[in-house]
Amino acid sequence: MKIHQPTRAAGLERLADFTAQAGFNYAHKRNFDYGPEADVEADPWRDNVSRLSPYIRHKLLTEQELIEAVIKVHGSQKADKFITEILWRGYFRGWLEQRPEVWADYVTGRDDALRAMQKLGSQRKIYEQALESRTGIDCFDFWMKELIDTGYLHNHARMWFASIWIFTLKLPWQIGADLFLQHLRDGDAASNVLSWRWVAGLHTKGKSYQATKENIVQFTDGRFTAIGLAQEFVPLVESKSYKFRPLKVPPAPPAAAAFALLVHEEDCHPESLTLPGKPALLIGVSGPDGKSPKGVADPVREFAQGAVTDALTRGSDHFGCESVMWNKGQKLADVMKTAGIERLIVPWLPTGPLKDAIGREVNGCNPRWVMRNYDAAIWPLAKAGFFPVKKKAPDALAPLGILL
Repeated sequence: MKIHQPTRAAGLERLADFTAQAGFNYAHKRNFDYGPEADVEADPWRDNVSRLSPYIRHKLLTEQELIEAVIKVHGSQKADKFITEILWRGYFRGWLEQRPEVWADYVTGRDDALRAMQKLGSQRKIYEQALESRTGIDCFDFWMKELIDTGYLHNHARMWFASIWIFTLKLPWQIGADLFLQHLRDGDAASNVLSWRWVAGLHTKGKSYQATKENIVQFTDGRFTAIGLAQEFVPLVESKSYKFRPLKVPPAPPAAAAFALLVHEEDCHPESLTLPGKPALLIGVSGPDGKSPKGVADPVREFAQGAVTDALTRGSDHFGCESVMWNKGQKLADVMKTAGIERLIVPWLPTGPLKDAIGREVNGCNPRWVMRNYDAAIWPLAKAGFFPVKKKAPDALAPLGILL
């Protein structure tokens, strides 16, 4: 199997390969970063993690079907560690969705930090050394190269990387988060930004994540010396507190004689949406370059665009309708007018760069929104920390037939 192919078929193949490992093996080995694949086709070094994140991030695979797949093989208790990681993704999405100002302030802080970096002397030099893998910290320099070359980092390496960036190199966390969004195929607004805030001590106030030599050496199987790391990890602080705004789950859209369905890169499985009928037209849209003012790396762009293309192909076959792309420079209203369709249904567009880019124009077409039942069950639980979400998840998911 060619890994990183942006299709649902490739995601299902990867899920089938991983499912047997989702119990004991995942629970006991998931935190080890054994290194990048020696053979890009076989990928032998990554059998301790799922490598499903790009498919989940674009909903080529849904969280619900992943949980159902591992429960079928292992049961909910033996697959608990993997299920917990899936719930973390939903928690971050729900948390940001109910505090959208966090994203807006990140964007402002990122742009301010990038402008300021052009005027700084010593800090700019450190920044350039970091980007060029020349900090002298062997693990960090390795991960920077791996990130840029492969579009992937192990989750544990992402935390170490962010901690070194913030506390050892003393670089702005927003620029680090932006770097990840530029290069990670699975780069997600909520998981990425909130994870960086968590490492910095902003998400869980006063608690930062410490990248220590001992931890890195242990969980990288001794591949690095990890010399030169910070000894102090004083959490960052911010004066602003963010107001919780409860999520309003949209009602099911009413039946419509003819409607278009917008297929965007945040949800690339139109066949499993709860719709009031069959769409008369699928309209695809992808805007990965909006993730960063610097644009994104080719693999990120190609995966997002490929995921939408794959979704349109599958959706057209499933619904028996035509599909078109809504390209840059076009007006969505004009695309619909050309097709002779007035009604629009849109899978939920979460807080993040794509919503920033197209949200106003989509809203101008008076859309009906569709939220997946899984998201509607999990996202509203994200009122504070993660563990209350995990505690309430079994009751929230039981009506969907998911028995945790």
